[in-house]
Amino acid sequence: MAKISAFRPSLKAALQTTTVAGLAAVMLATGIPARVTESYAEAVSVQAPQVASFADVVQAVSPAVVSVRVESDAKPSNDESNFSFNFGGRGFDELPDDHPLKRFFREFGGQDQFRGDRGPDRGFGDRRGPGRKPHLRPTAQGSGFFISEDGYIVTNNHVVSDGSAFTVVMNDGTELKATLVGKDSRTDLAVLKVDEKDKRKFTYVSFADDSQIRVGDWVVAVGNPFGLGGTVTAGIISARGRDIGSGPYDDYLQVDAAVNRGNSGGPTFNLNGQVVGINTAIFSPSGGNVGIAFAIPASVAKGVVANLMKDGKVDRGWLGVQIQPVSRDIADSLGLADAAGALVVEPQADSPGAKAGIKKGDVITALEGEPVKDPRDLARRVADIAPGKTVDVAVWRDGKSQTIKVEIGTLAGEAIQAATTTDDAAPADETSEQALADLGISVTAGDDGLTVSSVDPDSDASDRGLKEGDRITSVNNQTVKSADEVMKVIEAARKDGRSKALFQVETKDGSRFLALPIDQG
Repeated sequence: MAKISAFRPSLKAALQTTTVAGLAAVMLATGIPARVTESYAEAVSVQAPQVASFADVVQAVSPAVVSVRVESDAKPSNDESNFSFNFGGRGFDELPDDHPLKRFFREFGGQDQFRGDRGPDRGFGDRRGPGRKPHLRPTAQGSGFFISEDGYIVTNNHVVSDGSAFTVVMNDGTELKATLVGKDSRTDLAVLKVDEKDKRKFTYVSFADDSQIRVGDWVVAVGNPFGLGGTVTAGIISARGRDIGSGPYDDYLQVDAAVNRGNSGGPTFNLNGQVVGINTAIFSPSGGNVGIAFAIPASVAKGVVANLMKDGKVDRGWLGVQIQPVSRDIADSLGLADAAGALVVEPQADSPGAKAGIKKGDVITALEGEPVKDPRDLARRVADIAPGKTVDVAVWRDGKSQTIKVEIGTLAGEAIQAATTTDDAAPADETSEQALADLGISVTAGDDGLTVSSVDPDSDASDRGLKEGDRITSVNNQTVKSADEVMKVIEAARKDGRSKALFQVETKDGSRFLALPIDQG
């Protein structure tokens, strides 16, 4: 008994210090009933800064965003939104019928987009037999958004351009018939209007002041990718003023929010729920999103949409001159301090510019007192001027600036006329030909003018793109018909201390200017 009494005090200490396994052993050794409760570590919890949610913005703007379905008599192009599918080099129709991607898009993407096993010449809804009248068939789908409470909707021109009937689907599933109010191919914008019979007031959004948008700002894109209905993605403004070669008015916002086929015409919002851009294109080697999307900025869309809503068309100002950028070499050849402005390659016949006295070789440096940055800047600003208005155009000519008053015309056609010449041939002087050879070129005078017969591949002329077969029509804005006349102009430029001369050349692709060094030979 004494031994047991002596052991009990040491048992209390053991309970306080021993492990669970050791405790159980002590209890078993002493005969005390064992009841052990295991303890666990707490769940992981990290106290991190909370990132702002986009949920409030999305909740507010989603009722204003719609899906746009387009029907027409035309054969479906499978190119509804300027995006195309490519699955390892195979088109959608080449995939097996049991391919999971094919099953997915049939179920969720709307089988009206794909021919599947219906044959190459018959689209979804084309169930006509011999003698039946043609049926409208779905040929495109995209996105859009309400811009007014009475039902005006903005979308892309390329979504609706071939359509005969239009349906808009709201985020709650409501389908409404719509009519085309107007479209503008140059900016890829279009306006629809829901049926006048629907008198409801729609939730609508407004355009933002995109001049306040900075690279790195958050944006939210809402649209109808792959026919899935209201889908939200987020990203940032990656760049401003992007020129993707789609037209003279390119001035896109680049965003990295996921934009895919079917997002065309959908809005990109700032965090205040205002539209900063309208999604129109993506850059993608694969046909899917790679994080480079382009949106028409609100500043461009605002005026175009207003004109379409009012008149169903856009009347643009027209100057009527073919222009090209002013490089550093060209600026040096003309004595310009800055490589800026727009170099006139050729005024179009009977155009406002030609009638006012603008000549080839002029550099348009300012419009209404504001400097012209480059040809795109000039094209956009002239387009925004109301036809019939007289404006001041500053040009650099013969080494000095002068102002010409021009009455702006109305832009009617899409094409820009190329410059042509009807210069007669003239004999060339052998000494002058040798001098031109020192510049890396040889010329031949003929019935069609002064033709470049050869170009030294190691010359500056070759580096600047001059090629055999090009025709030289002027040097420093002076018409030339022979090698001798070319050299006279060059010598005059050398006496004026210039290191370069401005050559105007005709190629199979049109007319352009290039500056060649003349301080050698």
